[in-house]
Amino acid sequence: MNMTPSLDNLFERRLSFPDPLARQRLAALVGLDGHKQRLIKILSLLINPEGLRKWAQAYHPHFNGSLNSILRRPPLVLLAGDVGSGKTELAETIGDEVARQENIDVTLFPLSLATRGQGRVGEMTQLISAAFDHTVTEASKLKAATGKSRGGIILLVDEADALAQSREAAHMHHEDRAGVNAFIRGVDRIGNGALPAAVIMCTNRLGALDPALRRRAAEILQFQRPDGAQRHAVLSPTLTGLGFSAAQIEQVVTATGPAAGIPYGCTFSDLTQRLLPAIILDAYPTKAVTAARAVDIAKAIVPTPPFQEKSA
Repeated sequence: MNMTPSLDNLFERRLSFPDPLARQRLAALVGLDGHKQRLIKILSLLINPEGLRKWAQAYHPHFNGSLNSILRRPPLVLLAGDVGSGKTELAETIGDEVARQENIDVTLFPLSLATRGQGRVGEMTQLISAAFDHTVTEASKLKAATGKSRGGIILLVDEADALAQSREAAHMHHEDRAGVNAFIRGVDRIGNGALPAAVIMCTNRLGALDPALRRRAAEILQFQRPDGAQRHAVLSPTLTGLGFSAAQIEQVVTATGPAAGIPYGCTFSDLTQRLLPAIILDAYPTKAVTAARAVDIAKAIVPTPPFQEKSA
C-alpha cells in the first residue's frame, strides 16, 4: 500500500526568510551581482505579482496593455554552469533578499536527492509528485485573491540532472521517464495555478536536462568560474585585513588564475573553502600570515577541474 512520504523524505530541510545568516551568506557571494539582481527580479514577480502592478501604476499610469506576458512566465529558473561557481549558494540564500524586498515571508524547500527513491517501480514518480503536492498546498495557502501575496515558496532542486535527465536518452529507464513527466506536470501545476511559488534548478549539465524543462524556464542563468576581477573581489577583504598591500593581493590573485599546463583558474569555492583557510591555518597558531607564503600556497592549490559534460 502506498503511503504519503514524510517531509523529511522529500526535503533536506526547510529554511524561512528573512534570515540573518542567509543574508550574510548572500552578501559573501561577491562577483555575482548581475545574477543576484536578475534572480531577485524574476523570483519577486513570480512570488508576488502585485509588485509589477504597483510598478506600472507608479511609472506608467496610462499604460493600457496587459501585464500577463510578464506575470504568466513559467515558474522555473535554471542555474547552470561550472562546478564551484556559486549556483547552489545563491539558490539557497536568494530567498532572503526576495523576502526583504517584497516584505513577505519566503520558505525554501530544498528537494532531497533521496527523491530518486530506491528503484522500486513507481517510487520516484510518487516522491516527485508528493514534493510538488506539498509545494502546491503550501503555496495555495499564501495566494491572495487580490493584492499582495501573503508569502512565497521556493522549491530548490540541486543536481537537477540527477532527477530530470532528457527523456530522449536511449539508455533512460521507463521509471526515470515517468519521474521527469511528473516533474514537468508539477511545474505546470504551479504555473497554471498562478501560485506564489517558483522552482529553481541547479545543474552542471544543462544539456542533459529534458528539453521540455529547458523550454519552460523563465530564465537560464549561466555561471562561469571567476575572472581576475572577481577573484580580487573575493580575496581582497580577507587579505587586506591580514595586512597585505594592493600589489601583494594582486600576486595572490594572479596565482589563482590559469597557469602553464592548467588553462583554468580557481573556482569560487576553491578560493573561499580551500585557499583562504589554507593561508590562515598555515600560520596558526605560532606565526603571522605573510604575503610571500600566501602566494606559495596559492600556486600550490590545484583548481577544481571543470565539469566535462559527456554526450549521451
